[in-house]
Amino acid sequence: MTITRVLKQTALTAALVATPLAASAEEYHIGVTVPSADHGWTAGLLWWAQHATEELAEKHDDVSFTVLSASSGTAQVSNVEDLMIRDLDALVILPHNPATLQQVITEAYESGIYTVVVDRELEEPSQDVFLAGDNPGLGEVAARYMAEELGGEGNILVLEGPPIPINSQRVEAFNAVMADYPDINILDSQATDWNPQKALSVTEDLLGSNPQVDAIWAGDDDVLVSALHAVEENERDDVKLIVGGGGSQQVIEMIRNDHPVVSGTVTYPPNMIASAIALAVHGVKGERLGDMYHGVPSRVILAADLITGDNVEEFYQPEAAY
Repeated sequence: MTITRVLKQTALTAALVATPLAASAEEYHIGVTVPSADHGWTAGLLWWAQHATEELAEKHDDVSFTVLSASSGTAQVSNVEDLMIRDLDALVILPHNPATLQQVITEAYESGIYTVVVDRELEEPSQDVFLAGDNPGLGEVAARYMAEELGGEGNILVLEGPPIPINSQRVEAFNAVMADYPDINILDSQATDWNPQKALSVTEDLLGSNPQVDAIWAGDDDVLVSALHAVEENERDDVKLIVGGGGSQQVIEMIRNDHPVVSGTVTYPPNMIASAIALAVHGVKGERLGDMYHGVPSRVILAADLITGDNVEEFYQPEAAY
């Protein structure tokens, strides 16, 4: 089919309440591809993709979905090529590796397929919509919370992710806030690649070389859990606070149960893929969102929300994979 691209407007958030611009009996096929579930967050991503497509299929009887996962960038290229030969109308993709996927996503977009890229931005934008979490916001919110909880002073360790742009955005924002607190000392900042086993090893090494640690910023909830294990196994009662990122149900349970060390985390929700799929449904149909005067926004950045005991019930979804 020929897709009429709607007028775009940059926006940070948008309510997913659609107002059709024109009725249509046309059927739409939307393909979704995400990295394989090799990490808590990506497991949540796949769960939300499947959950959203089931719910949206019930609401929109003129839309069908195909959800695929890939263990590598090369495999995901094959996913997209496979979807494109299935009379695809819209593509929703969280690129395994943006550089590897750049060419095939560009081909899909330029062929008229309505394209939504999630989380990992392409070097050369080739999409109708880009949707992601707020990486700088995650670092900033975590830093402000930790500084407040520490009373503006103390020794902290930072457990980074892999050397990729979204990690740099988080860490740079975190450090910028901490620069306002001269009595907070960042003892060390090391990469964990957001890998739980590596995070456990790195934390143990850092604890061994630093006799007084007041807090740890993990930047990722799976890493938080590993850091907590290292603290407990080494019987380090000097560590009073560990803050993560992502908003996993495991960490939310800790917060709900008033854990003595884990009292807060910051959202970077894997259900962003669900919102991206919903945007694709409305975008490919040429529908408005709510009372907006234009079509689907071209850029959506989800807020980085602090989760503490005060609001934890808002984020509690025990059935979710992450």
